[in-house]
Amino acid sequence: MSGTFEYRFPAIKGIQAHREYYVSMCPLKLIPKLFIFDEEELVPEIRAQRILNKSRIPEMASYITSNKDSYIFSAITASIDGETVFKPLSEEAEFDRVGVLCVPMNAQFIINDGQHRRAAIEVALKSRPEVGDETIAVVFFRDRGLKRCQQMFADLNRYAVKPSASLGLLYDHRDEKARLSRLVVAQSKTFKNLVEMEKSSLSPRSRKLFTLSALHQANCALIGDADLDSVEDLADSCIEYWEEVASNIPEWSFVRQSKMTSGEVRRDFIHSHAIVLQVLGEVGRILQEAHPKSWKKKLTHLSEIDWSRSNGNLWEGRAMIGGRVSKARNNVSLTKNIVKQSMGLPLNPEENRLEEAFRRGEHGQ
Repeated sequence: MSGTFEYRFPAIKGIQAHREYYVSMCPLKLIPKLFIFDEEELVPEIRAQRILNKSRIPEMASYITSNKDSYIFSAITASIDGETVFKPLSEEAEFDRVGVLCVPMNAQFIINDGQHRRAAIEVALKSRPEVGDETIAVVFFRDRGLKRCQQMFADLNRYAVKPSASLGLLYDHRDEKARLSRLVVAQSKTFKNLVEMEKSSLSPRSRKLFTLSALHQANCALIGDADLDSVEDLADSCIEYWEEVASNIPEWSFVRQSKMTSGEVRRDFIHSHAIVLQVLGEVGRILQEAHPKSWKKKLTHLSEIDWSRSNGNLWEGRAMIGGRVSKARNNVSLTKNIVKQSMGLPLNPEENRLEEAFRRGEHGQ
């Protein structure tokens, strides 16, 4: 590469599958300039990456700018289409893997993994250029053509598994609503030892009755747009509400008292499923706003509802489709109608429209 201008990256050389690769650090301000993503117009067969999902970029960029003291991004993986030379700092065996990777400036860098991170960094730099001097790890491979780049993309994503929603909430210490839900689980007698904190679905043999993700969605519905300045006070209010709900759904207590198993309750009743928790959260907010002094008395009507899954006349088409619990939007709304009507709460125009359409469908069967 003599006589040509070149990039020089401090790097560590490694070996995978008998091929050299290099790990380096790159300033964020260089990322948009080095890695140009221009494959959007190409058909999938001749691309080396998935199409860029632009709707993801604003949220990812905001993550950087809103958490400039704590954000973290994993490495970008790229292939270099061009001649490269690795110059070790020393020829001695113990130091020959540390050195400088020299790449001509006319070489192309093809992203194998991390194009959304690259796009988010570009957006973030426009509002916070000071992060440009910070670095991100980059793993460089030597390019071996389109087929190899496509295979690298497939291999890098083959075993990628997104963590469950429950585990994400358990470990998220930035989201105040997530903290609220953790407080509710930790301090409520109703949910103690009955909430699955890692998984977002329950097996028939699970000893848990609820999932953290389902309870979190219900809590978000319950508090609505409430001010999050005092999460502890909000958590206390949520606990008070859910304990009042539990006093009117005896099967929840039966599980704690070992009179029934969680599996039996979930098999025979719908009231511990995510759809009903969501409904109870939404109705709870409406109830407390409309009847701030008598909402607890109104909740006693929950005990008058037949929550049995076998009650197909009531729940089929509402909370269930073909005998299986469904959390589609219309199912949530139709289930909420039953709960609101049991408490004497009026349906809004959209709920009335949906209810009338549902009844016309039933009548025609």
